[in-house]
Amino acid sequence: MSCIVIRNVVLFTIDGQDRVYRDGTVVVRGDRIAVVGPSDQVGIPADAGRVIEGGHKMALIPGLIDTHSHSSLLRGVTENYQLLDWLPRYQLEHRALTEADAYYAALLSYLEALKGGTTCVMDMYRFMHRCAEAAGDLGLRVNLVPYTADAPGKDFFETMESTRQLIESQHGTQGGRVRVWVGLEHLFYCSPQAYQTAIEYSRHYGVGIHTHSSEQKEEVEAVEQHFGHKPIHLFQQYGILGPQTAIAHCVWLDESEIQLLRDTGTAVCHCPISNAKLAGGIAPIPELLQAGIRIGLGTDGNISNNNLDMFEEMKFASLLQKVKHYDAAALPASTMLRMATIEGAKVLGLEQEIGSIETGKKADLVLVDLSGPNLMPLVWERNPNGIEETNILWNLVYAARASNVHSVWVDGIPVIEAGQSTQLSEAKALAEIQAQTEDLLRRRDPFKATLTPVVG
Repeated sequence: MSCIVIRNVVLFTIDGQDRVYRDGTVVVRGDRIAVVGPSDQVGIPADAGRVIEGGHKMALIPGLIDTHSHSSLLRGVTENYQLLDWLPRYQLEHRALTEADAYYAALLSYLEALKGGTTCVMDMYRFMHRCAEAAGDLGLRVNLVPYTADAPGKDFFETMESTRQLIESQHGTQGGRVRVWVGLEHLFYCSPQAYQTAIEYSRHYGVGIHTHSSEQKEEVEAVEQHFGHKPIHLFQQYGILGPQTAIAHCVWLDESEIQLLRDTGTAVCHCPISNAKLAGGIAPIPELLQAGIRIGLGTDGNISNNNLDMFEEMKFASLLQKVKHYDAAALPASTMLRMATIEGAKVLGLEQEIGSIETGKKADLVLVDLSGPNLMPLVWERNPNGIEETNILWNLVYAARASNVHSVWVDGIPVIEAGQSTQLSEAKALAEIQAQTEDLLRRRDPFKATLTPVVG
C-alpha cells in the first residue's frame, strides 16, 4: 500500500504536550497516521504515492469537530427573534420536511463544513438515513442524532422507533465514519417515557444521548414553572446524565447544576454564536472548565448561526469570555484550538480515534494556507524561557477563516483539494440545492398560519 506524505508544514499536533513543529512532516498509510515528526527526521518513504509540499507556508491541524449542528436548507429566513419566539418559526421547516429536503440540507451543510476544515459533525435533524447518504457522498465523518419528540402536537419530529431503526441500519457504517446517537429535542417536547427509552437504547446499543437545555433565561424559568425543577436537575431525575450524554448550550446554569454535570461526567456542547444571535446569553465556560467538564464547540447550524465556520466559532467563544469577565487572557488560542479538536473528540467519545495528529490515529487532517494577507506575516520568537513561539497559533484562532482552508482529508481520503470538493460537482449540487429549497419554501408557507408554541 502506497502512502501519502505531507511535508514542510507548520504542524500543530494538539497532542498531550501541544507540540508544534515549525517544519513538520506527516506520513499517512491507509486511513491512519503512520509517522509524525520534524521534517529533518522523517524521510519520504520509498513507496510514497503522493507527496504534498507545504513550502513552509501551510499549517497542518487536526480536523475540526462541530459537536452540535442542525442541517438545514434555510439561512437568513428566521431573523430577529429570541429563542422561544424563534423555535416555532424554525419548526415550520420540519413540518414541511421530506426525505429529499433532508438529503439536500445535509449535502449543503456538510459541504460547507468540509470546505471550512470541519471533518466531523454531530448533526441533529430528521430523515437521517438520507443525511448518512449525503455524508457518504462527500466523505464527512458524522454523528447522526434524530430529532425525537413525543409530546402532543409535536408529531412532525422523529420517534423512538425511527431512532431505533436508524441505529440498527446506519450505526458504524461507511467504514465507521457514521455513528448514531439518541436525540431528545427538549424537555417540553419529550415525555418521561422518551427519556427512559433513550436510556434503554443507549445501554443496549452502546450509543450516546444528545439533547438541548438552558439556552435562554426565559426557557429555564418556563421549565421551573412547568416541572418544578431546574432543567439539569430534571435530567438527573430522568436518569440521562452521565458520560454517555452531551447537552447543547447550557448557558443558564446555577452552581448546583454545574456540580451535577461534573459529578455525572456529562459533556457540554458550547454554541457561542447561536447563543449570542438568539440573545440567549453567554455560557459560563471558564466555570465549566474549572469544574473539569468536557466541552466541545458547536455551530448550531446555518439557520441559527448563518454559517458553519468553526474558525469563527473559536474566535467568538474566546472574545465573549474576555469581555464578560474583563479578562484579556480568558480562553486563549491554545484552549480554543483544543476545544475545536481534541476536546470535541472527547465529547463524542472519539478521542482515541480523532482530534489530534498522533501516530495510530485516523488521518482526519486540514491544511491551512498561511500565505493569504489575513494570516501574514509569519513570526517566530523565543520567549524568556527559550521556547520558540509563533503568532500562527493566535492567527489560526483570531484571524483565519474557512476560506483559508486548502485541503482536507477524512480517513486519509482527500475530500477537499484547493478549496473544492473532490467527491462531487459543487456547481451541480448547489443548483439542485437551490431548486429543492425553493420547493421547500412553497410547501412550508401554509404552515405559517398555525405556529406551534414551545410551551402549551
